[in-house]
Amino acid sequence: MAEPGTTRKTGDKLDMQAEPMILNIGPSHPATHATLRFIAEMDGETLLKLTPEFGYLHRGFEKESEDSTWTQVVPYTDRLNYVSPLMNNVGYAMAVEKLCGIEVTERCKYIRVLVCELSRIIDHMVCIGTNMVDLGALTNFWYFWKPREEVYMRLIEPLCGQRLTTSYTRIGGAMYDLPEGWTDECRNVVRDSILPMIADVNALLTKNRIFIDRTMGVGAITAKDAIALGFTGPCLRAAGVPLDLRKDEPYLVYDRFDFDIPIGHQGDTCDRYMVRMEEMRQSVHIIEQALDQLPGGPANIDDTRYVLPDKQLVYGNIEALMQQFKFIYEGIQVPAGEVYSATEAANGELGYYIVSKGGGGPYKIKVRPPCFPLFQGMPRLCEGQMIADLIATLGSVNIIAGELDR
Repeated sequence: MAEPGTTRKTGDKLDMQAEPMILNIGPSHPATHATLRFIAEMDGETLLKLTPEFGYLHRGFEKESEDSTWTQVVPYTDRLNYVSPLMNNVGYAMAVEKLCGIEVTERCKYIRVLVCELSRIIDHMVCIGTNMVDLGALTNFWYFWKPREEVYMRLIEPLCGQRLTTSYTRIGGAMYDLPEGWTDECRNVVRDSILPMIADVNALLTKNRIFIDRTMGVGAITAKDAIALGFTGPCLRAAGVPLDLRKDEPYLVYDRFDFDIPIGHQGDTCDRYMVRMEEMRQSVHIIEQALDQLPGGPANIDDTRYVLPDKQLVYGNIEALMQQFKFIYEGIQVPAGEVYSATEAANGELGYYIVSKGGGGPYKIKVRPPCFPLFQGMPRLCEGQMIADLIATLGSVNIIAGELDR
């Protein structure tokens, strides 16, 4: 006979032996990362029912976009996933360009691939590092924080002039072309910082008995359930579904690169870690190929309807000055229509559904962020497991609260 306060599993149901306890988990920075909350129904330390709640980070991206010009929306995209903001910029710019029928330059396509893959690497590093902090393995966090800072200080800051809120991508191109010496510095960062730290963390974790016991079989999900819940990205691929928009619906110049899509089999916390580790190695492989193939030429299209005129012309030509004023105050003029455009962001499919009635700003923007479906899947991942498993699972799913705002 079971002791009071314990749980038996009868068939597919949990058989409670005592009155359940309601526990609020978060919002607090340790474990739930400040802006996430769960209402947990507990029997002892076993999760009987889990209700995720979002809305603690009020950004209002979709509503704010309705009162902005098309270009003014770019800084708002930074705040969706603030761990890899450059990928948000690229996805949004591609959506508007698709509506306008704009084909960016070859050089711009390669630059966007480079910044996206660097962003994917640092996003995965933050995910794995903070997940290990939640499990008590602080060393791995510092190992991955160093190359992240190297990317920011040596690559992103010289490129954008800032770190987290980059606002680098522009409709029709980019804020700036790559600065002199940037490609060589990128190779150095990859060779001297990123790859060695991936190897070190791999040596610390992948065959670590404590790590394996804490993650294997924890937060598992089948491929069928993951698809039904709308999972994409590493969490879907960890469940055995090899879906990656870079391969399945190639954009930019991803079809010119040789890279693999890693998948797992159990869909558990361990598989999500393993998939992200291999994805970082594949991103490095893409970056090396992109640097080798990087063409010359301009980074922006030659069309002042969508790109600001050259500053030297603005200072000495009245037509260019008027064009600059109209561009800033009225915004670029996008034709009426609607479009959906998706990219493979660090956590999965990042899609923008844009409605235009013509004019200088959007009528409606609906964003399909990767983390929203992932967060709704937390009950399926955690119910029936221990409360400690919730912490391990949450970190491996990598919820970014900026994408949950509605």
